[in-house]
Amino acid sequence: MTRLSINVNKIALIRNSRGSNFPDLTGFIENLLALGVVGITAHPRPDQRHVKDDDIYIISKIIERYPNVELNVEGFPDRRFINLIKDVNPAQCTLVPDSPTQLTSDHGWDLRDSFILESAILDLRSSSTRIALLIEPNKEDVLLAKEFNVDAVEIYTENYASKAKENEANLALQAIANACNVAKREEMIVNEGHDLNLNNLDQLLRTCSIHEVSIGHAFTVECIHHGLNNVVSKYLEICRKY
Repeated sequence: MTRLSINVNKIALIRNSRGSNFPDLTGFIENLLALGVVGITAHPRPDQRHVKDDDIYIISKIIERYPNVELNVEGFPDRRFINLIKDVNPAQCTLVPDSPTQLTSDHGWDLRDSFILESAILDLRSSSTRIALLIEPNKEDVLLAKEFNVDAVEIYTENYASKAKENEANLALQAIANACNVAKREEMIVNEGHDLNLNNLDQLLRTCSIHEVSIGHAFTVECIHHGLNNVVSKYLEICRKY
């Protein structure tokens, strides 16, 4: 079964926009876990516009009560983020190449020019957290990620998810599949995410063997249209097939 991790940043963004605790982020997470979701992803950015650093501590305490649920914390590996990870010790942290002004994650690391990663990964090794790198969907970047001694890669899927024409989507899907195969050969965990939704997830999982998918923006929009319980049920139905 592919693990389903829900990114709760958009729920936190809605909460922050009114300066109150509505919607209640922790209550929303509790509902997700009660419905069978086995992963929570959160990306506390430096400006705290989505999930905040303080939220990570609270979310971590919630997840401690669920032995089969994992917390994945995403972020740029600056000193603030590294200290947060070492303090909270989530099951997984995913290092992403976000700049402070970036609207959202929109590309994987350039692993040929990423001097910051080596020292950050070495520092994070003092914790038991599984370390993942967000990478572009190609075999070369998988092999470069392996050289950084990380446990997992998260393959950036926007190039597949955004293709309207079937032939273009198939080419993008094949690139992801090739990268997955190399990662498996190198005994790395394979996660995937970005712009996945109920319409494109099934084909991706049918083609690629994936440990975990992380879905947030589309999930939030789909819940507005179809309701939380219904949308979680549909995602779990897809993930449990593969």
